[in-house]
This record gives sequence, C-alpha cells and structure tokens, in this order.
Amino acid sequence: MTDLMIIIVLTLASCLAVGLIGLGLLHLVRYRSLRQQLTIATLLPVVAVAATVLINVQLMFLSAHDSLVILIALLVSVLLAAVGAWLVVRRISRASRRVGAGLHQLVSDSSSGSRVAAAETKEDAAPRELAQVLEDLAETRRTLAESRTRERAAERSRQELVSFMSHDLRTPLAGLRALTEGLEDGVIADVPRAMSQLRATVARMSVLVDDLFALSRVQGTRGAKPQTMVSLAELISDVASESTASAQAQGVRLEVDLPDDDRLAVLGSSDDLARALTNLTTNAIRHTDPGLAVRLEGRRAADGHVRIAVVDGCGGIPEASLARVFDAGWRGTPSRSGDDGGAGLGLAIARGVVDSHDGEISVRNVHGGCRFEVSLPAPRPASHLI
Repeated sequence: MTDLMIIIVLTLASCLAVGLIGLGLLHLVRYRSLRQQLTIATLLPVVAVAATVLINVQLMFLSAHDSLVILIALLVSVLLAAVGAWLVVRRISRASRRVGAGLHQLVSDSSSGSRVAAAETKEDAAPRELAQVLEDLAETRRTLAESRTRERAAERSRQELVSFMSHDLRTPLAGLRALTEGLEDGVIADVPRAMSQLRATVARMSVLVDDLFALSRVQGTRGAKPQTMVSLAELISDVASESTASAQAQGVRLEVDLPDDDRLAVLGSSDDLARALTNLTTNAIRHTDPGLAVRLEGRRAADGHVRIAVVDGCGGIPEASLARVFDAGWRGTPSRSGDDGGAGLGLAIARGVVDSHDGEISVRNVHGGCRFEVSLPAPRPASHLI
C-alpha cells in the first residue's frame, strides 16, 4: 500500500510539474501564433504521461532490457503524438489564415466583390466549424457583390434619367420661349394656332411631370399603401375597353384571353395595377405594326400566382437591350428627339408597381414580337373580394 501511495504521489507531482511548465509556456506564447499555442496544448498531456512513466520505471526496479523496451515504446508514442498534433495544428492554422484572408477580402474595396474564391483542395480542407465560417464569408461576399452591382446600376439609371428628363424638359421649354417671344414681338400672325401649340406643349410637360411623380410614388412603397382584393379579370377587361380607341387609331387589333372558370384576384391597389397594365398595353399598341394584334392574357399558375401577359407585334427587342427595358428613361433608341408620345417612364412605372406588390415583371422575345409578363402572389384565403 505504501508503494502504491508513493506512485500516486509521484504521478500527481510529475503531472502537476509538467502542467505548470505547460501553463507557463502558454502564457509566454499567448500573443504568438495559434499554431504554437495549439502545439503546446496538444503535447502537454503526452509529455505529462511520458514523465510519469519515466519516474515510475526508475522506481519499479525493472531490468535494463525491460526499461529499454518501455522507453522505446514511450518514445514512439511521443513521436506519433507530436506528428499527429503537428498535422492537426497545421490544418487548423491554414484554415484560420483562410478565414483571415476572407475577412480581409470582404472589407477590401480592391476586389470590388468580383473575385471568386479558389477551389478547395484536399490539403486546404478546413474543419467543419471553420469550413462553415468560410462558406458564410463566401456567401456574404457574393451578396455584397450583387448589392454593389445593383447600386451601380441604380446610380447609372438615375444619372441617365436626369439627363433624359433634362433633354425632354429643355426641348418644350425652348418651344414655349420661342412662342412667347414671338407673341410679345408681334411676329406671329396666327395667334390662335400659337395658343393651341402652347396648350399642347404644356399638356406634354404635364404628362412628363405626372409620370415622374408616379414613378417616385411607386418606387420604395412596398406595403406602404392600403390594399384590397382586386379582380384582375375585370381590370384587364376595363383596360382593354379603354385602349380600344387608340388601338383602332393605330390600326392594331386588341385581343383579350381570359379563362371562363377562374376568378383572377390579387391583394393590391387597383389604381396602381390599372396604371401598370395600361402602360404595358399602351406601349404594346404604340410599337405594334398596323394590321397586327396586341393580346392581353390572364392565367392562374399552378403555384397560385396570377400571371398577366401583354403580347405585342413589335418584331422583337435586341437581346442586349432586354435587361434595360424597364430602366427609367430608356426608349430603345439613342436619339430622344423623336416624338413617341412618352418620356420613357411607362415601363419603369409598371415595374415599380409590380415590385410594390411583391411581384415580378419580365419580358422576352416571342415570334413576331415581345411578351411582357407580370406575376403577382396569390391572396390570403381570409381576404374577400370587393
């Protein structure tokens, strides 16, 4: 019993001594690299066991041969533990450096969010926890890159809108100035005609200002306005009836395709939705060649969303321009001197209305023209049609 107590005391003493030495080393390298701290922490229990075995071997009066065998086994065990610790520490250290590089890349503007992370090899494979951190960093980097791209596109769109609107306002203002100066100087003989031109110019400017106001009102107003159940079947029929006269004046047929057994309804603002659909229909009529047709369609998709489509006969839009169709002020041609009846805000207003209703709007080329499609979410079951 006495020998056993001696072994226990010596074991505790050796472990305590090694532990104190290890804590001292960890304190000394507390500001050093993670690799050094992990190496010391990993080897500390192995060294404590080795020291305990060495002390007890000396007290057990073993033969020289047996002591050598134990020492060799102990040395091999310590070496294996050191190699294993080194491999694990190196892997964690590499992963931590990758996390640091990812954080640096995240906050750095030099990469502008366009750099793609290198493919991970087996040697670079990180532990699960650090791998999740790296995935989160990569996802955040992609999100920021997309946000910067949208921000640059929005800024470019705002600059173009200001330029376009400046041009569209400067032209009628110059005409108004010329007419008023002519009337003041008495050089205009046909005064009634000049007054009619003044009224027409003022009317065009009023339309432009109204469009600008409508665009600013629908942008950034998601969920800010009271909403009711709106029957889109009735809305499509009403817009078609109101647009019939302008279609006939253009020599364009107006067709409506609605299901007989489906009640199309969404939760939203009837005035804003009517404005969006009217803009899409007017745009389709304006760009459809005489003798062709503009078709308005309404369907409920399998996912419950309501889809409205306006199909025209414009002949198609260049693929490079499809992404800019809904930009404010975009007219599809470099020149803005022609009178196309609008300021290039109709489709932008339509997109703003659809966005404020949590919907999606898209355009694609079809045979002979374009198909503008609006997808709106299904209403809640507790709502009632009014």
